[in-house]
Amino acid sequence: MSSAGGAACPGEQEYSLRAVDATSPGGGGTNSTGLAVDPPGPEFEIWRSGVRRTALDSVADFVDTRCLPQLRRTGVDIAADVLVEFLEGGKCLRSTFMYLGWLCGAESDPNTNAAALRAASGLDLLHAFALLQDDVMDDSPLRRGRPAAHMRFAQWHRDRGLSGSSERFGAAQAILLSDLCLVWAEQMMRESGMPAEALALAWPHYDDMRIELAVGQCADVANDAGALPDLETVLDVARRKSGNYTVRRPLEIGAAMAGCEHLLDALGGYGRAVGEAFQMRDDLLGVFGSPSLTGKPAGGDLAERKATSVVVAAHRMAGASLRRQFAELMNAQELDDADIAHWRTLIVATGAPAWIEELIAERVAAAVDHISDGRIDDWAQSALAGMAAACTDRLT
Repeated sequence: MSSAGGAACPGEQEYSLRAVDATSPGGGGTNSTGLAVDPPGPEFEIWRSGVRRTALDSVADFVDTRCLPQLRRTGVDIAADVLVEFLEGGKCLRSTFMYLGWLCGAESDPNTNAAALRAASGLDLLHAFALLQDDVMDDSPLRRGRPAAHMRFAQWHRDRGLSGSSERFGAAQAILLSDLCLVWAEQMMRESGMPAEALALAWPHYDDMRIELAVGQCADVANDAGALPDLETVLDVARRKSGNYTVRRPLEIGAAMAGCEHLLDALGGYGRAVGEAFQMRDDLLGVFGSPSLTGKPAGGDLAERKATSVVVAAHRMAGASLRRQFAELMNAQELDDADIAHWRTLIVATGAPAWIEELIAERVAAAVDHISDGRIDDWAQSALAGMAAACTDRLT
């Protein structure tokens, strides 16, 4: 159907996070050079799994030797368990992208590669910093299917009958733990075994990433679906808060560390495109993902009235009747499960989810174009194409 709002609409249909067509990142499409953006093959998955396992092991060793002895001096005996459990089971996307940036230009040397991967693993502690604060700001009860850190600290406070607000105590402890993770992330990189001169090339890009993350979070806190920002504004916030931080900057940090400044424009273009696609996939999951898939409450972005790409696109593509219903939901004092389900149905009726899927596929294909000019070797191109598909086709 065509929307009354004047935007092209792909058509009303049943929307499923598993309904990926032949042009989507997981469905065998190609970019303009003909390089496939198929689902990652078994060899790539073996490599990626090995990088993830090594990164998690490196973080666990650093946490055990450096972080836990310091946390045990806080008097909050649960803090060590919270940190260890918080770091378990991560996807290590940022550390993998940083390591890939390094591999795009570094000479092959097992010892130096091992140090580069240890340095890259520090980004998992930086990600812990971001997630701990994100859950406090969003007042999220769950993280990866378990009580969020601030909820666990609040329960610890209640169990001991301590005076004052348990909720304020929980939020304060989570923020303080996140601050420590921010410090530990850089410490882990400095102590990775990478030469100081190589790290010196990376620090400016690392600083850019941290600043963009904080600025993007400031904008995200003010993000309100009721304000109805335009799609480009929403994508700009997503680019700074999540896209650059997840893909572009880690790649640039790794390449800079390898002394490959000449690759930064190609990797930056790839990273911007994949980062936007990554965030748009996250926006779809924030509306349609189940708790078993996301580890967070179903429809959480709707409950929080977040102006995500899906919500903004749906409003733009909706006719007058649907827009009135959107306004009622956006301005409601409280939303129950039935309200969230109804809102999802309205969004599907506009065709916005299918349109966002098209945007994701376009950006993944454009990303591969950026790295296909011959400056990056075939193996690295293939790995980057695999990572583009893996982190934007998150259905399982």
